[in-house]
Order: sequence, then C-alpha cells, then structure tokens
Amino acid sequence: METIPTINVTTIEPRFKHATIFQHFDALLPGGSFIIFNDHDPKPLYYQLLGERGDIFTWKYLQEGPEYWQVKISKKGAEADNETVGQLASQDIRKADAFRKLGIDFCCGGKRKLKDALREAGVTQEQYEETLAAAATLPVSQQPLNFAAWQPGFLIDYIMNVHHQYVRDTGPVIGGLAVKVASRHGDKHPELFALSEQVQLLLSDLYNHLEKEEGIVFPAIKQFAQASDKAQMQDTPDLNVVIGLMEAEHASAGDDLKRLRKISNEYQLPQGACNSYTYLFEKLKEFENDLFNHIHLENNILFPKALKISRQLAGEAA
Repeated sequence: METIPTINVTTIEPRFKHATIFQHFDALLPGGSFIIFNDHDPKPLYYQLLGERGDIFTWKYLQEGPEYWQVKISKKGAEADNETVGQLASQDIRKADAFRKLGIDFCCGGKRKLKDALREAGVTQEQYEETLAAAATLPVSQQPLNFAAWQPGFLIDYIMNVHHQYVRDTGPVIGGLAVKVASRHGDKHPELFALSEQVQLLLSDLYNHLEKEEGIVFPAIKQFAQASDKAQMQDTPDLNVVIGLMEAEHASAGDDLKRLRKISNEYQLPQGACNSYTYLFEKLKEFENDLFNHIHLENNILFPKALKISRQLAGEAA
C-alpha cells in the first residue's frame, strides 16, 4: 500500500507555509496526493489554492480538530475526455498560459478536445506538460489573472474598460496605417490592397459587435446576475439566443484574423520594408493577441457563467 507523505505545517515558519505547500502541490503528478497536518483549520489555503491553481485538486478532511487538523490534498487525474480546451483554460490559469505559449487556439477554437487541439497544433503531450510545469513556477505576480473567480458584472466591466477600449483606441490607427501602406507600396506588393480591405471589414464588424454587447448582451447578463427570481427577467432577451449570436460573430472575427495572416504570409515583412510597413504588421499582431484574449474571456468564462445563472433561475421558476 502506497504511503502518502505528510507535511507538518506547524514546524514551518509562517511566511513560508503556503509557499511550501504550493511547491509540493505543483510537484505532484496527476492522481498524486499528500497530507497536511496543522494546529488550526487550513481553510484559507483551500481558497488560495483554488484561486491560483483552479479546480484541479480535491480536498478531504481526515481530522477536524479540536486540537489538530489533517487534510488530504490530491491533484486530479488527466483531463476528462469530454473537457474542451476552452473549459480547461477557464478552470486553470496556468493551462491558459501554456496554450498561449504553444499556439493553441482556446478562444474561437475553444470547443475542441485537448487531444485534438494538441494534434492540430503539432504539439506533443510531453511538450504540453513541460510548458504547463514551467507556467507553475512563475511567481504569482507574473501569472495570468484568475478571471474564472470573478463575478460576471466585474468581468464585464474589465472587458469593456480593457478590451473594448483597446479596439476603439487602436482600430483607427491600424485602419489608417493599412490604407497608407497599401497606397505607398501596393504597386510592388498588390496583396496590401487585399490586406487593407480585410482590415477595414474586420474593424467595421468589431465596432458593430461592441455596440451589441454593450447595448444588449452585457446589460442582460448583469440583470440576470443581480436577479433573485425569474420574474425579474421577463423583459430581458433570451441569453441563449443573444450569446449564440455573439459567439458566431466571434468565430467570424477569428476567420478574418486567419485571412489577414494568409494575405500577409504570417506577417512576414519584405526586404527593405519602411517604418510604417513594419509598424502596421506589429500592430496587427498585437491586435490579434488582444482580440484572442478578449474572445476567450467571453466565450469560455463570461458566457458560461451567464448561462449557468439563467438555468438556475429557470429551475427555480419551474
């Protein structure tokens, strides 16, 4: 019978207690466990572990006072076959960071199973696990924000003030640059005219999309989140319908980004490209990265939270 190691927390200097436990947890293989022994209920550790590592562990009390507490902490096994990369990214911020570094699309392509996403990206299971382990070693200040723990209203405010504002501030700059570079270099690089046209189309669709979210979808989600019963939601739109439309528009934006990469040959600059040409491609890559994160927050975190609240209210009314 396998012996489960025990960490006697009472012997560790207070400022190192949680850091030591986190190190032991990160070193666990899927399915592995250890026991912590303490002289008080370690419940605050539970919430810190959940906030910084996500729902990837189990917590079982073996002894609950009055003098000592023992808790068995286990790392969950390999991801369930029915979990998508979008779900995994929303549950564990380290996985989102690993997917990003490996070039795995977890926003518009978030509904794919992990094994399919790895195969399509040309990433082995070993490479994925190594990147995930490296993400776990980052200090908390350098780890991605744990958006999954945020309330819908707060998350909406963040999306609007960070990502929506970014589109409105940066979109006109990129649109103007695309026209300028095409007019100056289109004679030698005619693909720049197609690039400029695609940029204008993407931006126009995005501006309309933001108006729909801020005018209809986000207020409805906030109203659902604040409601105490279904009767308060009679005048709100059907979240399943409006969220479905938003997700379809997100997929369209993802297709537009793929076309931009194809037209620009993955943003490869020609020899002797001027400063404006270079700046345009850098801004397009930056814009793509922000939109990728933007769509992930909505598709994989905000919208599932909103639909869960909607189902709960419907269940209470039934």
